[in-house]
Amino acid sequence: MAINELRSITTFIKAAELGSLRKAAQALDISPQAASKALAQLEEHLNARLFHRTTRVMSLTDAGQRLFEDVQPSVLGMQRALDTARSTKDEFAGPLRIVGPRTTFQPILWRLIEEFCDQHPRIQPDVVLDDRIGNWVEDRVDVGFRLGPLPHEGVIARKLFPVQLPICGAPSYFQRYGVPDSLADLASHRCIAYRHPSTGKVLPWRVKIGDIPADQPVVPTICSNDELFELQAVLAGKVLGQIAGVTAAAYIRSGQLIPILVDHMPNYANYFVYFGSRSSQPARARAFIDLAVQRLGDHSEYVLSESELRGTKRKTHAGKKAAKSTGGQRPA
Repeated sequence: MAINELRSITTFIKAAELGSLRKAAQALDISPQAASKALAQLEEHLNARLFHRTTRVMSLTDAGQRLFEDVQPSVLGMQRALDTARSTKDEFAGPLRIVGPRTTFQPILWRLIEEFCDQHPRIQPDVVLDDRIGNWVEDRVDVGFRLGPLPHEGVIARKLFPVQLPICGAPSYFQRYGVPDSLADLASHRCIAYRHPSTGKVLPWRVKIGDIPADQPVVPTICSNDELFELQAVLAGKVLGQIAGVTAAAYIRSGQLIPILVDHMPNYANYFVYFGSRSSQPARARAFIDLAVQRLGDHSEYVLSESELRGTKRKTHAGKKAAKSTGGQRPA
């Protein structure tokens, strides 16, 4: 006969402690019939009588006493371990493993981590930045951030904000080299391109023609596998670049960068925060996810409005006039 050993043992321990099978059933939140069956199964499994029973009293036999003394410490230890695991899940302390992309996301994530640590100083974030999508289950990830589709089945996603890809240049670049009027004009301009660190391939710029996404090959004056390096080259006025809006927005708003060809800027992708089932999440993970959604959900700080993009046309027109008045050097 099949036996549920855990239920049988816990029923036996509780009955021995309380001296009553009915009280044991109440303490374990099971029916008296289920408690009686569990104890009978244990006695049959051991081929030993564990209790002397009368209509009013039950007491341990010698075999029952030996079993009680042997198993009670182990059962109590198991119960303490279960209680600890249950309380740890709801505790605002301990490690919190967070993963996210290295490219573009570092400053955004740091601001979140800083605020979260101020709110919950007993939590220790363990942050891994990697553009590669690993196995989140094997890596024991609590919370993750990614650009684009879900990394694994069974992972829950919350959309945060879209990532724009404006083509930008510094005012000094346009004063020296003029402003391209079309995608075709890019062929005669100095451009920086991103070289994929894994494949070594130079990636085309992502654009849209009408409403259709398209790749725009560029002949790079400079290549790099680091977005910060790209940004510095564009800010210096040496090249045009396609810089992610989360990085470029502040520089565009300050006038240090000017977006061009905005009609061709694609709706590229969205950032998401990923996590497992909320019912099994530690409270510290839920709190961090809530903060991320609160701070980053459709956040205008990282997304340029239509008026901000269109308002820069006046500056590029000024760049054209300045270039013409100075003879407008063409890029070498």
